Amino acid sequence: MARITIDDCLKRVPNRFLLANMVAKRVRQIREGSEYLVSSPRNEDIVISLREVAAGKIKLRPKSHDDTD
Repeated sequence: MARITIDDCLKRVPNRFLLANMVAKRVRQIREGSEYLVSSPRNEDIVISLREVAAGKIKLRPKSHDDTD
């Protein structure tokens, strides 16, 4: 994928607000030490997170009442 767009990600996530939330959470995970799920040299964490969503590596999980995050 040469260039990532929001539209690429919206094919996998139903709306922009959920996308922003997912990407922000994933950026925090990466900065805390999580491994990248896609190969993307020389990109910032947010671009890598968007690429992961567009590639289908990050999925929405229905939130249960037991979840605290």
